[in-house]
Amino acid sequence: MQDTVLPLVLASGSPYRRQLLAQLGLPFEWLSPDIDESPHPGETSEQLVQRLALAKAEALAGRCGEALIIGCDQVAQLDGAIMTKPGNHRRALEQLSACSGRRVRFHTGLCLLNTASGNSRTCCVPFEVAFRQLDRHRIENYLRREQPYDCAGSFKVEGLGISLFTRLIGEDYSALVGLPLIALCDMLTAEGADPLKR
Repeated sequence: MQDTVLPLVLASGSPYRRQLLAQLGLPFEWLSPDIDESPHPGETSEQLVQRLALAKAEALAGRCGEALIIGCDQVAQLDGAIMTKPGNHRRALEQLSACSGRRVRFHTGLCLLNTASGNSRTCCVPFEVAFRQLDRHRIENYLRREQPYDCAGSFKVEGLGISLFTRLIGEDYSALVGLPLIALCDMLTAEGADPLKR
């Protein structure tokens, strides 16, 4: 496919995703999609994040004209149960207490929608973190310092959150932050927007 000059749009209000996308050195705009993120009955985490990533991209298609729109979604899983963004201190304390000494699996859904061709590419990138044994005092100190209430799993790995873990297990660290850049580069290249050719 020949290189295109389609504008790039990030379908997310997340500052973490904007920081990651900026690493590619491509100009982009961002808009927050408004969709229902409720899981469907019987839907796996992998199915959920890919469906929502596509839905977020499609939600902006009518507002962006011809563009490459990036949609993303992420969930954390502990013992098969989905962990959402905590939203407040109490829920974050509960989440991190439950994660102490355990492994948590993240699924990050990614979609690149080309509104000019109607082509969409989706994938799910897994990543695991192994938590240290954490007592309440250490968890409270962490939450007081970082207040990660808008983060799935109640931590910011790019900050002090790294101290919560004994090990990170996965192929793309950026997937854990919320935007799998390795997979995104593959998708962009396939759509004629190779970051290394810009």
